[in-house]
Amino acid sequence: MADEKKGAADKAPATEANAPDAANEALQQGAGLRVLAQFMRDFSFENPRAPDSLRGEKAPKIDMDVELAARNRTDGLFEVDLKLTVSALRETEVVFHVEALYGGLFQIEGIPEAEMEAVLLIECPRYLFPFVRRIVADITAEGGFPPFRIDPIDFAGIYMARRAEGAVGKTVTPIEKA
Repeated sequence: MADEKKGAADKAPATEANAPDAANEALQQGAGLRVLAQFMRDFSFENPRAPDSLRGEKAPKIDMDVELAARNRTDGLFEVDLKLTVSALRETEVVFHVEALYGGLFQIEGIPEAEMEAVLLIECPRYLFPFVRRIVADITAEGGFPPFRIDPIDFAGIYMARRAEGAVGKTVTPIEKA
């Protein structure tokens, strides 16, 4: 009986509640997702109080923000951007500040339209994240600090939270022809 329920759930249409699971299921059942290119679109590292900031007695407070954006291209491919902003503060002084806008070019085939947004905003950032994570760790180390290693990010959780806020749906936009 458990198998009957599972089979019925697998065939259910994507809804707000199961969109991440449906997207993951579609990828596992033969739909294609290829990473054609990865690139740093924009990057900034600030260490405004060096070398004094390197001798701090107490650990700084870290604030991090994650932004996702996806665009349809006129050639049938998709661009996905993952923006990470990390700020380290002691009291009110900036210790370091990193902004990384890391992008990827994806070829996606066999995904139903109802599940495409979830693939673009969950699965694609999962491919990009390890690379931008390493870049942030490397630059903080090069800036004189211990490497800042970002914990894994729950992209499905971010997607569901933004969907609940009504923010998703506006994130995937077509790219205009030049």
